Amino acid sequence: MLVAAVRRPPPLSRLGSPIRALLPVFRASRPPFSTSRPRLADTPSPTKPPPEPTVSASRRFARTRKVARYTFYVFASTIVGSAVLTTAIFLHDAFTYTDRHIDGVPVSPLALNPERGGPKNLPVMKVLLSDLQDEDNQRLVEKPHLVIVGGGWGAVGILNTLRAGDYHVTVISPETYTTFTPLLPSAAVGTVQIRSLVEPLRKIVARLYGHVINARAVDLVMSERLLEIETVRPGGEPQHIYVPYDKLIIAVGSTSSTHGVPGLEHCLQLKTVSDARLIRQRILDNFEAASLPTTTSEERRRLLSFVVCGGGPTGVETAAEIYDLCQEDIMSYFPKVCREDVSIHVIQSREHILNTYSEAISRYAENKFLHSGIDLITRARVGGVHGDRVTYTTRGPGGETVTHEIPTNFVLWSTGIAMNPFVARVSSLLPNQVHKKAIEVDAHLRVKGAPVGEIYAIGDASTIETSVVSHLLELVDESDKNKDGKIDFDEFEIMVSRIKQRIPMAEESLQKVRELFDLYDSDADNSLNLNELAVLLQEIGNKITALPATAQVAAQQGKYLGKKLSKLAKQHDVLAANGLAGGPGVDEAVSKPFKYLHLGSLAYIGNAAVFDLGRMSFMGGLAAMYAWRSVYWSEQVSSRTRALLMIDWIVRGVWGRDLSRL
Repeated sequence: MLVAAVRRPPPLSRLGSPIRALLPVFRASRPPFSTSRPRLADTPSPTKPPPEPTVSASRRFARTRKVARYTFYVFASTIVGSAVLTTAIFLHDAFTYTDRHIDGVPVSPLALNPERGGPKNLPVMKVLLSDLQDEDNQRLVEKPHLVIVGGGWGAVGILNTLRAGDYHVTVISPETYTTFTPLLPSAAVGTVQIRSLVEPLRKIVARLYGHVINARAVDLVMSERLLEIETVRPGGEPQHIYVPYDKLIIAVGSTSSTHGVPGLEHCLQLKTVSDARLIRQRILDNFEAASLPTTTSEERRRLLSFVVCGGGPTGVETAAEIYDLCQEDIMSYFPKVCREDVSIHVIQSREHILNTYSEAISRYAENKFLHSGIDLITRARVGGVHGDRVTYTTRGPGGETVTHEIPTNFVLWSTGIAMNPFVARVSSLLPNQVHKKAIEVDAHLRVKGAPVGEIYAIGDASTIETSVVSHLLELVDESDKNKDGKIDFDEFEIMVSRIKQRIPMAEESLQKVRELFDLYDSDADNSLNLNELAVLLQEIGNKITALPATAQVAAQQGKYLGKKLSKLAKQHDVLAANGLAGGPGVDEAVSKPFKYLHLGSLAYIGNAAVFDLGRMSFMGGLAAMYAWRSVYWSEQVSSRTRALLMIDWIVRGVWGRDLSRL
């Protein structure tokens, strides 16, 4: 039997010195040799994480005391703040409430029994009830009588910029308040309250110690400086009165254009507070009727079909607000089948909605509406409005006219503007007033054809002249220095400067003077004859775009006119000494022509907003919507309406819209 030889390890003396140095460490860490199986207790246990340090009781108590201290500070500051606010309100009421007694207020006999006069032998209000009530009013009696017809954006712009004490101001308005019209679509569905959009005219006029007469203007006697107004007696019968004036400002706005469509008596409009109230009542009435179990499916769909005629800002914003109402409130508080049967239609005659905005904004709004399920009907014309339906026409593939109809119980008409009746009356009294929608004014906002410096018109009631050729003979007479009947280049430069003064909107078309001169010098004789000048001026006038009928234009015109009238009053003595007490040349002496500065256009499209700032556009969701709100909040007439508007937005965000029918 063979036995394998066992090789013994070498003696320690033969190992290297490094290994010998490690042997004591190895022996110390090696367990003692044993031939038996290792027991369970001998197996090494897994490593355990070190125990967390325990928080001492003193540190826990300090932390609890710190939390309690700050909690006490919060509650204490809340209690103290509430107490201070309550005390301040109490002190305000205690010191501002006074039991006033007024006796022996002076009133002119002419205010109680006015004289009669004028072509119609009507009472003439030469003196008002409050003219003599205190020293401030008495001082204004001898000032020029400034009569403002209207209480909208233009009128408020004048009232806010006039200097107190310069004029005896009287405002003639059928409403006793001014309205923030851009938010009327929000008021129509209860997003904001109507009270948050109005400011009493008497509060605005109080700074100027002015007067407000609740009436509407109906006629004008320019030869005697008499404005005929119509008031309503307590019994309801109308009464006509003459109001004399030294300067008259027409700021009555416009009405909606019918475009010859029949059946508009079945439509709702959105230009006044009353319109917004009627729209809100109609919407809630329709939903209440649609939620009845006796209402058929077909009738429910008709009741909940909302048709908006017009794809401008008002129509688009109203459609967006109705959609928001259905999504955020109707779905929560009405039967869900009502929300399912809702349909919103926007009928637009042009190719795009918001067609006055940039193309990018129009397409963004259209995509937003299509995503929301709002039916956009473009390139269509409304044929008629009936009590239960709307008919409209479109062009078929072969160019044929196709008639469609939409069953509905709600139609909003928002398609353009037309002349106010008073504006139409004034226009008929003046020569060369051929504009179909407004009174034509010059660059200083003076009504053309009226006595110079006496009658002005602003806002939707007016349009600044764009015809340059009508001034041809005057321009030639002023520029033709050698009187040869032709205009050379040096004289043409003089003519261009005169055109810019008369019609500032033509400035953009007169940038390259030399190129323009050479272009219309057809016979190349380095001069322009009357025929060549007529063609040139006609082309320039055709390129000028009239200002849009927006609140922004009216507000800027009102501020411009208010500042100019204040300058006229301040420099009256100097002007009179130079023979410019009145008539031509007075406005030019104190002010430059009106020049519109476009600050951008904006529109709300349903939890989103769009901004058209001219060369750039901004559109988006919530961020743009809050920017839209910020702009309108800052443009409010008073701090009172700003506070109310902010409260309305908070209430709607927390508790939703008010669905009560009031």
